[in-house]
Amino acid sequence: MMAPMASSVPCSSSSSMPLKHRNFNIRCAASSTKIPMPPINPKDPFLSKLASVAANNPDALFSRPQNSDTPPFLDIYDSPKLMATPAQVERSVSYNEHRPRRPPPDLPSLLLHGRIVYIGMPLVPAVTELVIAELMYLQWMDPKEPIYLYINSTGTTRDDGETVGMESEGFAIYDAMMQLKNEIHTVAVGAAIGQACLLLAAGSKGKRFMMPHSKAMIQQPRAPSSGLMAASDVFIRAKEVIINRDTLVKLLAKHTENSEETVANVMRRPYYMDATRAREFGVIDKILWRGQEQIMSDVSAPEVWDKNAGIKVADAI
Repeated sequence: MMAPMASSVPCSSSSSMPLKHRNFNIRCAASSTKIPMPPINPKDPFLSKLASVAANNPDALFSRPQNSDTPPFLDIYDSPKLMATPAQVERSVSYNEHRPRRPPPDLPSLLLHGRIVYIGMPLVPAVTELVIAELMYLQWMDPKEPIYLYINSTGTTRDDGETVGMESEGFAIYDAMMQLKNEIHTVAVGAAIGQACLLLAAGSKGKRFMMPHSKAMIQQPRAPSSGLMAASDVFIRAKEVIINRDTLVKLLAKHTENSEETVANVMRRPYYMDATRAREFGVIDKILWRGQEQIMSDVSAPEVWDKNAGIKVADAI
């Protein structure tokens, strides 16, 4: 906003002048000061209103309380409203006459403004770096407000099972979550597979959610392709995969409140869970289905349906 221009107000006290103007001019003559008058800009409603008040009722600009919480001059409006800073525009001869000088914020920044951290990719180093940085930033902004971790990730593998990242990527995010002072609300909005399922279960107790059609799956870590490595190197990598598997079993058992034997048994093969089964297994606490969670809880388990239908399921499969 342009700085108000200082202009002198004539200090004559003619008898033909209205009383309020004469009083104002008398006070002006006594003080011999220049009254700041805002420039009249018909395209700016704020400055136009300010200029109108200055011309008709100057006392309104000088009778403000000393310790007022209202920003300057906004009290001249009946219902003052603060607006967000508009985007700066520049005149152009192109078809887009009001092209913003700054690009709009990217989607992760908009989500971060709502204290949402979104994991929508496999856990590769670039994703891990961004997620940990966002978690640390949100704790620095407010260590008491909760952080919402939305998860739609296949973990350290792709959907076809190919390894794309080391297991340490998932453990790094997990350790960062455990170090934060904030509550972390985890929400599965698509898939939470492998290490991503661990992050889902590691949310604050009672604040772990799942969309009704999301999927969770736990599986054993996979060894990366050995290629032309020597046999001793393959053995070393295999030992590391087993160590990561045991660590994953311990952490899942801790957060799902199951025994390590139970978790290890179901992890022998990929163990898929819908929202209902994930809640029964202890991965989540609630299903985010508006008012229909009771309906889902009343539905029989798949095994009960098979039994009532006379279908025998082989345990070996």
